[in-house]
Amino acid sequence: MRSAADLKKEIEKRLKNYLSRDKDGIRRELLNIFVKVKSVTVEDTHNKLKERFAISYQSVASMIGIIASKMGILHIIKARDNDQTQYVLKDQYADLVARVVGAGT
Repeated sequence: MRSAADLKKEIEKRLKNYLSRDKDGIRRELLNIFVKVKSVTVEDTHNKLKERFAISYQSVASMIGIIASKMGILHIIKARDNDQTQYVLKDQYADLVARVVGAGT
């Protein structure tokens, strides 16, 4: 079993790799939204990103899904069937994400 420190190092490596493929800044901005707002829906995130970028709703949903599933830094909260899913940055990774996102700017 991995220690908490090993897990954070692995997540940091994955975040850096994810951001290394960020040609236009969308991924960095998406992660910044999670650092600043903490809890968002795909719709909220899409609305914020489309102010600065030409991006589809499906692309935003896909990016959030990758962050949630492959990096494991988001809590997924779905209260009822008709409610939109809330994505919340896990507290234990907030500083790590802020540091990694801020390092590239």
